[in-house]
Amino acid sequence: MSDNLVKPENFLFGESEKDALELDCGKKLHSVNIRYETYGELSPDGTNAVLIQHALSGDAHVSGKHAPDDKKSGWWDEMIGPGKYLDTNKYFVVCSNVIGGCAGSTGPRSINPKTGKLYNMDFPVITIADMVRAQKRLMEHLKIKKWLSIVGGSMGGMQALEWAIDYPDLMESVIPIATTARLSPQAIAFDWVGRQAILADSNWHDGNYSEGDTQKGLSIARMLAHITYLSDESMKNKFGRELQDSPSYSFAFKRDFTVESYLEYQGQRFTERFDANSYLYITRATDYFDISAKADGDLAKALEPVKCHFLVVSFSSDWLFPASQSEDLVKALLKNQCEVSYCEVQSSYGHDAFLLEVDTLGKMISDFLHNRQEAVRGR
Repeated sequence: MSDNLVKPENFLFGESEKDALELDCGKKLHSVNIRYETYGELSPDGTNAVLIQHALSGDAHVSGKHAPDDKKSGWWDEMIGPGKYLDTNKYFVVCSNVIGGCAGSTGPRSINPKTGKLYNMDFPVITIADMVRAQKRLMEHLKIKKWLSIVGGSMGGMQALEWAIDYPDLMESVIPIATTARLSPQAIAFDWVGRQAILADSNWHDGNYSEGDTQKGLSIARMLAHITYLSDESMKNKFGRELQDSPSYSFAFKRDFTVESYLEYQGQRFTERFDANSYLYITRATDYFDISAKADGDLAKALEPVKCHFLVVSFSSDWLFPASQSEDLVKALLKNQCEVSYCEVQSSYGHDAFLLEVDTLGKMISDFLHNRQEAVRGR
């Protein structure tokens, strides 16, 4: 548990037509707010800035606490902080909530400046590249000339890859973890079913739901997604076939198994902190993610602009973004003679391993960043 206190900050841009954020869908986003948090201090030579990218349901609060009595610290608190693997005594760490999100950055439940009402489903469809364009504006606001590294797991890894292609001169290294260069048909299918659960919810009201309405559709979408974050082995170890409330089957369609109760709890908790509309938009952004599309399906050709060093990490039991997808990325980078380190970590945690295998992952990241910073300062 961390005693490190952090204050969320806001960066507003796009007030004028000229300054608006241009999106891949052809529309513009005005009056854009980016919620972000920073940890540590930017060094005088500006060589210690690290951008952390969050996953689908994450936010800018990556480490520390907002108040001393907070029950929970940031989502990667074990990794980031003074004296930790990503040592904020050495590095200036930045994390922002993506556009389309619901944790402070402009998204579907923000006010549309043109109407004075909530965007809801009038919010424009966004892409991973759009998220990165907004983050570049934040980079300029913070007067960061070049990132020492951009680090992200899952959807965060997608953003890191997008950065490397779209802005190849603006980072020394990229660390994509448990991610992919293009979302697979299977992952797209899971997203589709999750969105259909939301759309079929009678309380959703075409996106115009009221605060406090029960969001059963979002709960179901989360339960489905949560299964993809685990592995068969981790579920067997954690739950087995253990019964929840009685020593025998109920012979009814209520909760019998512990795993059923667990999923129901996860789904309910998710509705208390996340927005159903944001879930629709963010999952659609991941569906559209395919960096090889920039080169007619040729991944190596799409990666030709890359100039930085890579540390690519996958996990043996991750079946959502299996190791083979990271290996495809590594092969394409090597084809372009990029400097790449790759590790497939043996873990039973499934996709969630990027959040849980802190010591193994932390040591790799710490050593990699140290070497990159030494190389930069030695030039």
